[in-house]
Amino acid sequence: MRTQVAIIGGGPSGLLLSQLLHRKGIDSIVLERKTKDYVLGRIRAGILETGFVDLMREAGVANRMDAECIIHDGTVISYGDTLFGVDFKDLTGSHVVVYGQTEVTRDLYEAREAAGGKIVFETEAVTIHDADSDAPHVTYMVDGTEHRIDCDFVAGCDGFHGVSRQTIPLTVRREYEKLYPFGWLGILSQTPPVHHELIYSGSDRGFALCSMRNENLSRYYIQCSLSDTPEDWTDAAFWTELKRRIPEEYADRLVTGPSIEKSIAPLRSFVTEPMRWGRLFLCGDAAHIVPPTGAKGLNTAASDIHYLYNGLLQYYAEGDSEGIDRYSEKALTRIWKAERFSWATTNLLHRFPDQNAFDLKIQQADVDFLRENREAQSVFAQNYVGLPY
Repeated sequence: MRTQVAIIGGGPSGLLLSQLLHRKGIDSIVLERKTKDYVLGRIRAGILETGFVDLMREAGVANRMDAECIIHDGTVISYGDTLFGVDFKDLTGSHVVVYGQTEVTRDLYEAREAAGGKIVFETEAVTIHDADSDAPHVTYMVDGTEHRIDCDFVAGCDGFHGVSRQTIPLTVRREYEKLYPFGWLGILSQTPPVHHELIYSGSDRGFALCSMRNENLSRYYIQCSLSDTPEDWTDAAFWTELKRRIPEEYADRLVTGPSIEKSIAPLRSFVTEPMRWGRLFLCGDAAHIVPPTGAKGLNTAASDIHYLYNGLLQYYAEGDSEGIDRYSEKALTRIWKAERFSWATTNLLHRFPDQNAFDLKIQQADVDFLRENREAQSVFAQNYVGLPY
């Protein structure tokens, strides 16, 4: 087979790139290791920056998102007895929207299928060849038969454990990582959200987050030990602990119910440099991971897609390689700012095992400064709604 862009990974970033390229007449093939049902069954983030929303509209897949999303003009932050809101709309003139990653992926699958897009599922032994040459190709197995795709470029959208990053030699790539000494226990429940905005809460028992997917589907998280498993937490124990960590006025009105999904995610900050090697480009989790605090994971993947899509468009439409030549530089400049915001917000509201009394006083002072200072809130809001591409 022959295509212009081979895309490794059939999650939202790979599908979004494929759909954007299709609308400009640029051919692609998407390879996905799992089944479509498996990809759609993954429970992931649901807060979209304005830049991501704009990309969905440019890709022609925004109708259901625009009709069903929940617009968030701000957020609530609590820390002990401190409680205040940050008004994104007032501070930046913008907002974020809540629309689950599963729904984003579903919309993109439907668009690619309607357009006759080539998506190959349950691929094995995916290997990227000659990425540092002018003639890369990709081989893979399906049902025991090897297939080959010759292409102009390869987009690695296959996540942290995928083959794309590992294809870049260790003599070329450098990796930066910070592991946090806790995880997030999250549940999904068919209950109305406790508040119309998200609540980020720090307490002496640890962090908690109240979020939602729609008016009758809520997503809640609590900081937990890395040694915990979902089976260690009954639903009753989770709800009891969540109520202890959020402001009393919200704990009193919290509607509880059976969990329909429960999982624990470790927290990590990770970046690999460069994000380009020859004709191979890394996007999303293949190149970087952020803690979920601040909701930057899916959104940083979207910014990568923006830079790569525009670079490829410039190359094919104008014969100009400037966009793809500077892809890694542009993407990493924005990624490190998102990493900083996620790291800072995590440090602001979580309890760390080695914190002493001085550390806690500094943490309280940071929260107080954010509450009292409009300029600090403006910086927070700018980062939350999404820095410009």
